[in-house]
Amino acid sequence: QVGTRLVVSGQHCSRGLAAAASPPVVPMLIDGKFVQSKATTYSEVRNPATQEVLSLVPDCTGEELDMAVESSKVAFAKWRSVPVTQRARVMFKLQELVRANMDELALSVTREQGKTIADAKGDVFRGLEVVETACGIASYQMGDLVENVATGIDTYTLRQPLGVVAGICPFNFPAMIPLWMFPVATACGNSMVLKPSERDPGCAMMLAELALEAGLPPGVLNVVHGTHGTVNGICDHPDIRAISFVGGDAAGKHIHARGTANGKRVQANLGAKNHAVVMPDADPEATANALVGAAFGAAGQRCMALSAAVFVGDSAHLIDAVTEKAKQLKVSGGEDPHADLGPVISPQAKERIEGLIESGKREGATLRLDGRGLAPAGFEKGNFVGPTVLSDVKTDMECYQQEIFGPVLCALKADTLDDAIEIINANRYGNGTAIFTGSGAAAKKFQQEVDVGQVGINVPIPVPLPFFSFTGSRGSFQGDVNFYGKSGVSFYTQTKTVTASWKLAEGKQTVMPTSQKV
Repeated sequence: QVGTRLVVSGQHCSRGLAAAASPPVVPMLIDGKFVQSKATTYSEVRNPATQEVLSLVPDCTGEELDMAVESSKVAFAKWRSVPVTQRARVMFKLQELVRANMDELALSVTREQGKTIADAKGDVFRGLEVVETACGIASYQMGDLVENVATGIDTYTLRQPLGVVAGICPFNFPAMIPLWMFPVATACGNSMVLKPSERDPGCAMMLAELALEAGLPPGVLNVVHGTHGTVNGICDHPDIRAISFVGGDAAGKHIHARGTANGKRVQANLGAKNHAVVMPDADPEATANALVGAAFGAAGQRCMALSAAVFVGDSAHLIDAVTEKAKQLKVSGGEDPHADLGPVISPQAKERIEGLIESGKREGATLRLDGRGLAPAGFEKGNFVGPTVLSDVKTDMECYQQEIFGPVLCALKADTLDDAIEIINANRYGNGTAIFTGSGAAAKKFQQEVDVGQVGINVPIPVPLPFFSFTGSRGSFQGDVNFYGKSGVSFYTQTKTVTASWKLAEGKQTVMPTSQKV
C-alpha cells in the first residue's frame, strides 16, 4: 500500500532513522540508502508552535558530501542514457505517490515549518504541479533542425543533461522548492545532490523516499544536510555543474558568487518586496480580501507575499477594510483546523519582525493593527506574530526598505498610477507585483511599465504555473536562467549543435565552407 513506510510523527522516512536517538537524527540519502552521518555538530528541528524538538539535523562531513557527489556522478553515466519516455514514467509514478501521500507530507510541513494544514497542502500541491509538468519532459527537450543549410548538409541541436547538479532549499516551502528542483533536473537526465533546509528537512526526506519508490535509480537523487560548510562544499565541488538556490539575499549572493567563480551555472532566487497597487476603481470587497490573504497567509513567509500596498488617489479608504478583515483572522498552531495563519519559523525571526514593526512606529508610520505579543491558548511558547498593518509608510523607512518576511502590511499612498509605478521601480527588488483595477487601460499601462518579473492583474500572488517559468528579476534574482518550465529545462541542459553531411565524396576544398555556391 502506498505510503506505509512514511512515519509522520517523526516527520521523516522510516528507513535510516537512528533507532535509539531521542530526538531522532535525520538520515542522509546516499546511493539509494538512508544512512546516518558521522557528524559531530547538529541543528535542532523545532515545532515553531510549541518549541518541541522534533529531530536533529547533522552537519554532514566533507567526506560524506564527496560520497554523495560520487554516487551521483556514477549514476549519471547510466541515467543520461535512459530513454526520455522511461524517465517520464518515473515522474508519472512520482506524481501519483505525492498525491496519495498529500496528508502525510502536509502534516510534516505543518509540524516543522508552522503552516496551517490547508496552506501546507497548497505547498505540496504547487510542487506537485511541477512534477506533472515534468511528466511531459520529452516535448521540452526537443531541439531544432534546418535541412540543407548547405548542399547535402543539415544542422540540428540537441538538449543534453549537464551531469551532477545541486539544489539548496529554504525553510519557507519545504515541499514546493525541492519539487521545483529535482523532478525537472532528473527528468532532463541529470543526477542531483539536494540539501534541504536544516530547519525543516522532513518533507524533503519523505519526497526522496517517494522518488525511490517511483523508480528513480540509486544515486540519481542524493540528499545531504548541513549549514555553511555543506553549502560551501557544494559551491566548491569540481564535479557539481550547476546549483539551484532559493532563499535570502546574503546566502544567495554568496552562493552565486562562489559557485560562478568555480565555473558553475547558478540560479538564485533572493529576497522580495512585493507591491500591490490599488486603483480607485478597484472592487472594494475582492481587493480587501486579496490583500489580506496575500499579506498574512503563511504568516507572511512567502517570497511572493504582498508586503506593501500602494493606494492610489481616494482608494486609501480601503486601508480600513483591510485592517478590519485582518482583525478577524485566527492565529494559532498550524494543526488547529480553524487557524488562518500559524507561527513564524523561529524566535529570532519573531524578534526581527517585531523590531521592524517598532521601527516603523518610531519613524512615523501609523500602527493600525499590532500583532505583537500574541500567545494563543495551548501554544504559549510559539513564535507567533499576528497580522499587522502599518499605514502612512514612507519609502525611506526601515520597515519598507527591508524584507520583513512576516505578517506585516506596509500601506503607502500615491496620487497617480505613474507615481505608484515610480515607487515600485525605485525599489531594488523585482519578484512580483499586482494591480487591482477595473480599467483595462490602467492594467495595460502597469504591465508594460512596471519593472518587475511577475505581474498580477487582479491576482494577488501571480506565481506562474510550471508550464511557464518563475521569472523574478532585478534584486530578487541572480543568474541567467529562471526556475521550472522552459527556463528550468534550459538551466539543467546544454545545447549541442551538430552539422552533418551524408553525401557522396567530393573533391578537396581548402577555402572556408559556406552555403554559397561558387
